[in-house]
Amino acid sequence: MKAIGNYILIDKLSEKTKQVNGLLLTEKTDVDNRYSRGKIISVGDKVKVLKENDIIHYDKHSGNGVDHDEKIYYVIRDENVVLVECE
Repeated sequence: MKAIGNYILIDKLSEKTKQVNGLLLTEKTDVDNRYSRGKIISVGDKVKVLKENDIIHYDKHSGNGVDHDEKIYYVIRDENVVLVECE
Protein backbone atom coordinates (compact mmCIF):
# COMPACT_ATOMS: atom_id res chain seq x y z
CA MET A 1 0.00 0.00 0.00
CA LYS A 2 1.30 3.47 -0.89
CA ALA A 3 -0.12 6.88 -0.08
CA ILE A 4 -0.56 9.39 -2.92
CA GLY A 5 -0.79 13.17 -3.19
CA ASN A 6 -0.89 15.02 0.15
CA TYR A 7 -1.92 11.91 2.07
CA ILE A 8 0.01 9.95 4.69
CA LEU A 9 -0.58 6.34 5.71
CA ILE A 10 0.05 5.84 9.43
CA ASP A 11 0.00 3.12 12.03
CA LYS A 12 -1.64 4.55 15.14
CA LEU A 13 0.50 4.06 18.25
CA SER A 14 -1.40 3.16 21.38
CA GLU A 15 -1.09 5.67 24.16
CA LYS A 16 0.31 4.48 27.44
CA THR A 17 -1.74 4.82 30.59
CA LYS A 18 -0.47 7.72 32.67
CA GLN A 19 -1.16 8.82 36.21
CA VAL A 20 -1.95 12.45 37.02
CA ASN A 21 -2.67 13.46 40.63
CA GLY A 22 -3.63 9.89 41.49
CA LEU A 23 -5.98 9.45 38.52
CA LEU A 24 -5.26 6.98 35.75
CA LEU A 25 -5.67 8.53 32.31
CA THR A 26 -6.13 6.33 29.27
CA GLU A 27 -6.70 7.32 25.66
CA LYS A 28 -10.47 7.12 26.19
CA THR A 29 -10.49 9.23 29.37
CA ASP A 30 -7.97 11.85 28.21
CA VAL A 31 -10.55 13.87 26.26
CA ASP A 32 -8.64 17.15 26.64
CA ASN A 33 -5.79 15.88 24.47
CA ARG A 34 -6.65 16.59 20.85
CA TYR A 35 -3.65 14.81 19.32
CA SER A 36 -2.64 11.18 18.82
CA ARG A 37 0.70 9.57 17.99
CA GLY A 38 1.42 7.51 14.93
CA LYS A 39 4.22 6.04 12.86
CA ILE A 40 4.34 6.93 9.17
CA ILE A 41 4.13 3.89 6.89
CA SER A 42 3.98 5.73 3.55
CA VAL A 43 3.90 9.33 2.30
CA GLY A 44 2.37 10.68 -0.89
CA ASP A 45 4.41 12.26 -3.67
CA LYS A 46 3.39 15.83 -2.69
CA VAL A 47 4.49 15.49 0.96
CA LYS A 48 7.79 17.35 1.35
CA VAL A 49 8.85 17.39 5.01
CA LEU A 50 7.69 14.04 6.39
CA LYS A 51 9.20 10.63 5.67
CA GLU A 52 8.56 6.97 6.39
CA ASN A 53 9.15 5.79 9.99
CA ASP A 54 8.74 9.31 11.45
CA ILE A 55 6.79 9.36 14.73
CA ILE A 56 4.21 12.13 14.48
CA HIS A 57 1.46 13.78 16.49
CA TYR A 58 -1.69 14.46 14.47
CA ASP A 59 -5.26 15.66 15.00
CA LYS A 60 -7.09 12.55 16.21
CA HIS A 61 -10.35 13.71 14.60
CA SER A 62 -8.85 13.62 11.11
CA GLY A 63 -8.49 10.79 8.65
CA ASN A 64 -10.12 7.45 8.01
CA GLY A 65 -9.29 3.86 8.78
CA VAL A 66 -8.20 1.38 6.11
CA ASP A 67 -8.23 -2.38 6.72
CA HIS A 68 -5.17 -4.10 5.18
CA ASP A 69 -3.93 -7.60 6.07
CA GLU A 70 -6.25 -7.72 9.10
CA LYS A 71 -4.78 -4.51 10.55
CA ILE A 72 -6.29 -1.03 10.63
CA TYR A 73 -4.13 1.78 9.25
CA TYR A 74 -5.15 5.43 9.04
CA VAL A 75 -4.98 7.85 6.11
CA ILE A 76 -4.58 11.53 7.01
CA ARG A 77 -3.55 14.68 5.14
CA ASP A 78 -0.12 16.17 5.76
CA GLU A 79 -1.77 19.36 7.07
CA ASN A 80 -3.13 17.41 10.07
CA VAL A 81 0.37 16.70 11.41
CA VAL A 82 1.41 19.13 14.15
CA LEU A 83 4.67 17.60 15.48
CA VAL A 84 7.44 15.21 14.47
CA GLU A 85 9.33 13.60 17.35
CA CYS A 86 13.09 14.13 17.21
CA GLU A 87 15.55 11.47 18.25
